[in-house]
Amino acid sequence: MQRLRRRVAIAGTLVPLLAGRALAHGGGLRSEAGEALSVPTWLVLLTGGAVVGASFLLASLATDRALVRAVHEWGVAVPTNRRVGRVLWALGSLVGLLAVCAVVLSGLFGPPNQLRNAAILLVWVGWWAGLPMVAYLLGDPWPALNPVRTLADVLPGAGLEYPEALGAWPATVGLLALIWLEVVMPLASNPRLLALVVTCYVIVALAGAVAFGESWFRRADPVERVFRSYGKVGSLSRGRLHLPGSALVDERARDPGAVAFVVALLWGTTYDGLVGTELVAGAIPSVVALGVPPRVVYGLAFLAGFGVFLGAFSLAARLARRSAPTYEPAERVARRFAPALLPIAAGYHLAHYLAYFLSLLPALGGAALMPWAPPDPTVLVVPGWFSAVGPLAVLVGHLLAVWVAHAVAFDFFPGRLQAIRSQYPLTAVMVLYTAVSLWVITQPEVTPAYL
Repeated sequence: MQRLRRRVAIAGTLVPLLAGRALAHGGGLRSEAGEALSVPTWLVLLTGGAVVGASFLLASLATDRALVRAVHEWGVAVPTNRRVGRVLWALGSLVGLLAVCAVVLSGLFGPPNQLRNAAILLVWVGWWAGLPMVAYLLGDPWPALNPVRTLADVLPGAGLEYPEALGAWPATVGLLALIWLEVVMPLASNPRLLALVVTCYVIVALAGAVAFGESWFRRADPVERVFRSYGKVGSLSRGRLHLPGSALVDERARDPGAVAFVVALLWGTTYDGLVGTELVAGAIPSVVALGVPPRVVYGLAFLAGFGVFLGAFSLAARLARRSAPTYEPAERVARRFAPALLPIAAGYHLAHYLAYFLSLLPALGGAALMPWAPPDPTVLVVPGWFSAVGPLAVLVGHLLAVWVAHAVAFDFFPGRLQAIRSQYPLTAVMVLYTAVSLWVITQPEVTPAYL
């Protein structure tokens, strides 16, 4: 993704000279010169941690279970029409099929320029950046758009039983693999390679769907699970408009590997930004000098960071079991509280991709309308004040996570003091995640070594 952003920055400089349009880079939250935010980093981290900690103290004042439940159960019914719903679903399925065909064909035969190739713009700008925003701001749109689901519905199924022991581990491993490929492979600059990866994913996912049916989408498909997880953060589900994150209070990560999947979703976006910081980019050459291949270094760093994030949350769950105290096993505590991390992942995704998505939206529209002969790309100017949106999105995500964890604690533990004390270690790990996220987005973006 960093390569695409750097080339967007170049386009933002050169295209106005050639076409007379006001363009700018889509490099996310950093300035065009690659400078960090004007506010000192230590102040941002201190403020962010203090805000999350203070929000826990404020949430602790709400100890009336009826009040807590009334807040997350509030909602209004959205008028629905089955005929309209079927038409919208059919339209979404058609759009999904056309989109995946456009991605593969444009990737193989389209122009090599990233800003004019429909495959790159549809995947990275539309699907990876824009569509998750729809999911966690409104609700999950992917089941209707998913071309694999559409194809599987017309193919005969094998009727195999999905192995219970696998749980969500195939989705977790698949998500980690997709994130690693995104970071270390030139998928944002090589449309043919991107088309190959998309084709391989469709083949594997379709085989799983034919073999195991709906269980594949519900438990093992990483993409379906990503959008469903983000959709739980949204305000629209099951025909009701409710407060953001309300659906997470009753969510339970029951499948083996479900906790690891939530942490992988949170860590993946963090890692995508982390590799573009001076700290990581400067340390990689020293390790490569020892004879370790660069992609192995990035892979080991990716897995190590994921292990740290997962270990921190697992430790918090064990400490919560002691601070509560409770006879509930630590694994069950972790599964119950894991969905509370999803607003953090959504907030960081919004901080990481909003400016990038908005700046490249015109280019995406042009390539989607004319994938074989896209017009000269137009990149919108992102105003300077937009740099404040990133930290704000991160903080809002963390504040929502604190409230969800508070509501979960009062639903899970019978005693009021027990519910409050269980949140001490969980709030501490949320402050840690806040500090890491804010630190990443306040650093100047540099070229990742060897990528």
